[in-house]
Amino acid sequence: MSRIRTIAAGVLDFVAGDDRPLALGIVVTIAVAYLIGRSGTGAWWLPPIAVTALIGLSIWRAVRHKR
Repeated sequence: MSRIRTIAAGVLDFVAGDDRPLALGIVVTIAVAYLIGRSGTGAWWLPPIAVTALIGLSIWRAVRHKR
C-alpha cells in the first residue's frame, strides 16, 4: 500500500507542482467549461478569463508571502 501512496504523491506533485490552489482552480475551470459546453452554450470565453485571474491570484499570493 505504501508503494501506491508514493506513486500517488509523485503524480500529485507533478500535476500540482508548487501551487496546488492554481492547479485546483484550473481543474475546476475545465470542469465548469465542460458543463457549460454540454448545456449547449459556448464556453470558449471561460478558460482565458479564469486562467488569467488564477495566475494573477498566484502572483499576488507569492508577492504577499515575500513581504
